[in-house]
Amino acid sequence: MNETVVRWGIVGMGRFGAVHARAIAGLHGSRVVAVCSRDDERRGRAVQQFAARGFADYRQLLADPEIDVVSICTHWLDHYEIAVAALQSGKHVMLEKPMASTREECLAIVNAARQTESYLMVGHICRFDPRAALAKEAIDAGRIGRIVSMHAKRNLPKAPGWLRLDKTSPLMGDGVHDADLMMWMIDRPPSRIYAKNVRVNEFTYPDIGWAMLEFDDQAIGVVETNWCLPENAPTVIDARMEVVGERGSLTIDCSHTGLNILDEQGMKMADTDYWPAIHGRQTGVLSDELSYFADCIRLAQPPTVVTPSDAARAALVMLTAESSAQAGAPIDYADPAELT
Repeated sequence: MNETVVRWGIVGMGRFGAVHARAIAGLHGSRVVAVCSRDDERRGRAVQQFAARGFADYRQLLADPEIDVVSICTHWLDHYEIAVAALQSGKHVMLEKPMASTREECLAIVNAARQTESYLMVGHICRFDPRAALAKEAIDAGRIGRIVSMHAKRNLPKAPGWLRLDKTSPLMGDGVHDADLMMWMIDRPPSRIYAKNVRVNEFTYPDIGWAMLEFDDQAIGVVETNWCLPENAPTVIDARMEVVGERGSLTIDCSHTGLNILDEQGMKMADTDYWPAIHGRQTGVLSDELSYFADCIRLAQPPTVVTPSDAARAALVMLTAESSAQAGAPIDYADPAELT
């Protein structure tokens, strides 16, 4: 690997692949050298914008010896095949969440990562949000005592929600963030999960999902995801988490971005946190996450903020929640042996 520049290839140039590419292009010591998309127009646009090589087949990109790390931003149902192939090709892998679509696929990705010297990190971006990270530090320092209750919401107005409901469910698309944060905060998986989905419109997936996570009868967490807020809701994403301990509590409020813009279309909050563009350069939490992984590669230090087991556990818990919603009953949960 080049000692000074981490060379990235991006698989999947939809909306989020383009966001990744812009973030990486703005990082010191990183470069987008290749992109992959089956869409000729998207691929051509990215090749021109980033002066990168273009591939229609991800296997051709993986065969390129001048790529150090692959960022996988495809539909989550395609994660397994591409991630395993990338790890087996010797590339480091940045994989967008959720890790994969089944228990078997998640565990196979974890196993593939263990069988190579390459690093794998899944994009649980909320662990890099300063608000969540500082909350974790306060909890670990004992400032609120033993956690007894958690409640998180991560809700969307109809327009962005409806764009996603034929691709993924609210619990898998957004609830996985809060399930992961809860397990990170309390430092263990739930012992039982009960979930309920509500269908408002006729999309592939229900519009609303709630999940209750029980932690050995000592604590409870509630994950709320609603992708059909009113169109005129001002928030980009209505995200907030409250954590209550025996001696105190804390609140992580991501709903208010600090910038409200009122125009003829009404009041909207602009993103100032996750991937805002400032002075022609994309910044924010996503850039911090990608920079962290690039530094891990450059320094030959395995990533510890998000491990493959952490990411697999978050996906498995939400897959269990979906099974509970379908069954209409609670389901006991225990980590598979592969994660311990």
